[in-house]
Amino acid sequence: MTDHLRMAGPVLFALNTSRDFAERVAIDLGVSIARHEERDFERGEHKVRPLAPVGRRDVYVVQSLHGEHGATANDKLIRLLFFIGALKDAGAASVTAICPYLAYSRKDRRTKPGDPVSSRYIAALFESVETDRVITLEVHNISAFENAFRSCRSEHLSLARIFAQHLEPILGAGAVAVVSPDAGGNKRAELLRHELEAILGRGVGKSIMDKHRSKGIVSGTLFAGDLTGSTAIIVDDLISSGTTILRACKASRAAGANKVIAIAGHAMFTADSPLWGDDAPDAVIVTDTIPLAIDLSKEARRRVQVIETAPLVASVVERLQSGEPISELLPYD
Repeated sequence: MTDHLRMAGPVLFALNTSRDFAERVAIDLGVSIARHEERDFERGEHKVRPLAPVGRRDVYVVQSLHGEHGATANDKLIRLLFFIGALKDAGAASVTAICPYLAYSRKDRRTKPGDPVSSRYIAALFESVETDRVITLEVHNISAFENAFRSCRSEHLSLARIFAQHLEPILGAGAVAVVSPDAGGNKRAELLRHELEAILGRGVGKSIMDKHRSKGIVSGTLFAGDLTGSTAIIVDDLISSGTTILRACKASRAAGANKVIAIAGHAMFTADSPLWGDDAPDAVIVTDTIPLAIDLSKEARRRVQVIETAPLVASVVERLQSGEPISELLPYD
């Protein structure tokens, strides 16, 4: 469908489990969330359909693909795929899936014989329903995400600049160092370090920790870097069990850090996470891509700071609609 045949203005949908996030995006975009219907049937089957006209329109659908009580990641993924298919059948000019958290992105390579490469299969599923674009935030492996898609455009939104802006008033004038909790996160840590140096106007150190995971067991004790007198900022794509962050936290303090801050894009931790024990970071900074567990204790909530990412998503949508480059909104190394 050529551009001159498209009707003006984007249409924004939100599947029910991501309504809160989408409403914040809608406010920044200055639009209303379009109406749709979700119906559940016996034995777990369901139907999702648009109730607003989408013919010749650019359509955006918000659905974060994290599991939660009453809705697994698989449930959310299937609903999203079926809805995208229905939108294409209804004549949408383009459909963009906005997945603040993208399920299965951590499984991006074979670590055991016969392992699945789930991130590639997810891309194939999106392409099977003719999705035009997938947008996600702080994915586990950027290269794997970008290379998984063939006929569908992929847009990765790094949060390094948002994190740096949030950290600026917190850090003060003392020494600062960014810590990668494993070798795989080195690129992410370097990107944050560059952004911090630009916004702070001074040098920022860097450290890295060795980590191996096999059959659910994490090992590795090597730590490179001197953090004496520094505020250590441990950065990861997500925090789930919290064990990776705790290991890096202990190592950072042993290397001389006088304060440890853990930051991550996605808050997958639960109320019983070991994050809130004696060895915990002084602060945990996450974003709103996944709602905090409702049963988090007051002590845990006191340590957690949540940054909004909906304004970034709205700005990206605006630029995609206007044809302006989104690269100006994102950090690159």
